[in-house]
Amino acid sequence: MAIGKLMTLLLAASAATTASPVAARDETTDNAAAWLDELIANVTAADLPTEKRGFCSQSSNLVVNTGYAKYRGFRDTASGLNLWKGVRYAKGPVGNLRWQAPRAPNLDLLAPVTDANTAGPSCPQHLPQVPGATLIPGDEDCLFLNVAAPPGASGLPVMVWIHGGGYGAGDGSQDMTQLINANGKAFIGVSIQYRLGAFGWLASQEVKNKGVVNAGLLDQAFALAWIKLNICQFGGDPTDITIAGESAGGGSVMYHDTAVGGALGSLLFDKSIAQSPYLPYQPAYNDALPTSRYYAFSAAAGCPSSGSVFSCLVSKDSDTLQAASFAVTKTVPFGYWGFWPVTDNVYITGRPTQMLAAKRVNGKKILVGYNANEGPLFVPPGINTESDLAAWLAQEFPNLSPAQIGTILANNPSSAPTSATAPQFETDGLNTGGYNAMNTGPDANGQKQRANNIYAEATFACPAYWLAEGYSGSSSSRASYLYQYSVPLASHGTDVAAIFGPAGPNLPSDFTTAIRKAWGNFVLTGDPSITNALANGAGSANPNAPNPASDWPEWTVSAPKFLNWNTTGGTPYAFTTQWGTSAIQYTGGLNAISVQNSNTWEAGRGARCNFYRSLGPFIPA
Repeated sequence: MAIGKLMTLLLAASAATTASPVAARDETTDNAAAWLDELIANVTAADLPTEKRGFCSQSSNLVVNTGYAKYRGFRDTASGLNLWKGVRYAKGPVGNLRWQAPRAPNLDLLAPVTDANTAGPSCPQHLPQVPGATLIPGDEDCLFLNVAAPPGASGLPVMVWIHGGGYGAGDGSQDMTQLINANGKAFIGVSIQYRLGAFGWLASQEVKNKGVVNAGLLDQAFALAWIKLNICQFGGDPTDITIAGESAGGGSVMYHDTAVGGALGSLLFDKSIAQSPYLPYQPAYNDALPTSRYYAFSAAAGCPSSGSVFSCLVSKDSDTLQAASFAVTKTVPFGYWGFWPVTDNVYITGRPTQMLAAKRVNGKKILVGYNANEGPLFVPPGINTESDLAAWLAQEFPNLSPAQIGTILANNPSSAPTSATAPQFETDGLNTGGYNAMNTGPDANGQKQRANNIYAEATFACPAYWLAEGYSGSSSSRASYLYQYSVPLASHGTDVAAIFGPAGPNLPSDFTTAIRKAWGNFVLTGDPSITNALANGAGSANPNAPNPASDWPEWTVSAPKFLNWNTTGGTPYAFTTQWGTSAIQYTGGLNAISVQNSNTWEAGRGARCNFYRSLGPFIPA
């Protein structure tokens, strides 16, 4: 397909909103709905299958032409891959474009060639509500992506990485070259950026009327459309795209999986990888919580604290708005940011618990995982008694009644108080000796560990279970594969080093090779199974012995099997966690991959996930 037609399609997706200034729009029209209708229509109209037949390859000079810019890539000698950094996919959402749907830059057929050797600026961001949190300056003009492709790529599958960071931090700088090379340079990697904090997730009735809510999610969707329409020039197959992400990136994958109630099908992607999918509570865009934060943000920015404030906010400088976003975050519960996705009735049409139970999903297959010790980073210290725990739960779940808080405690039985002298270790998941994730962890026990596990399950592990169920049993073309990452210290985010590198001393090369190959096989074939030799590792006494990873079972409701990815043996060494506690890790271990039952795991995690789903309408989630 000619570059001009591709660009015409992409430009058309934002034409309805480009023509008129914000103040002149008809506020009775849902801006996001109109934008999305155009995006769907124009991506659908693209003749992508024709492109697949022999036209998707790189130019010899590594120049790609987007219609509004020309970018020249470069050969990275360290990885042997061709890279394009700082490729713009949308206009900078500054000034009157704030809190509006993303739109394509203006067509410029005479644009000069730009060397794409420097990443674009990060978006304005800040750390969550934790002691010592800081504001991290950024540039609102940050809607860029990066591409890594094998030399001479032609018609290769594509993996798109959506970064994590609680919807308030992070950027698109993830190095994907080790993962690509571990899979024989057989696919292309793309990492994207999107608006963060209040810039990306501000919500209220007025924002809905005069702009869009969930702007950060629409940025991601626009980037996926851009990739669909342009990846051919990098040597990628636009009909074979996998979206992937961790934490808020995994949560974003979940939202794209359930977007428009599952009505998008394989329009933007056909496979998903969601690691530690982050699901805080999800209010409606005009509920009391996002509305109160909207006005708190307005007041912090020097605008009124009630009434019509949108125009005032649009007029403010970027630094003032970033400081206001940070100010709101400093008032929320421990471990949270101030702004995150809401139900907008356009892209997010319902709660994830609701959408996934009804199997209203996009794409065909999913690989979904979580870590064994997700909670400590987000749970405050000082939870020593059940009274401490109940008080914290009331902050975590502000919409639940005291009786419902009581049901959470009843479904997570653990009577022992937190003790500095009681055992602390990573459990085996099998309730051996009565130890499980509700009472013992690698850096906590008693009521503190009880809190860690409640947060871990309700926010990360159970959403992974629900995603697996959403893709199971509803269609012969759908399948889900579930896993737990358990290599000590398997805290939130530690799996990213195993997948992308650089690997720490607790990650043997046999392990990183195996898990990277599993991810790669899923991107390439939709099946993460690997050979027995890879799964066992070269260091195994019998590398060719049968290993469950060589025939990774699909997760189903009737046979809820998942893989536990761990290591065994090795030399222990003390490790100080990022939250200041001490734990034990091991160097020189061997691969230990086992198949387990997700229902009976950790003394009945399946039943607890069903319980949290029953609270979905009330949390809401």
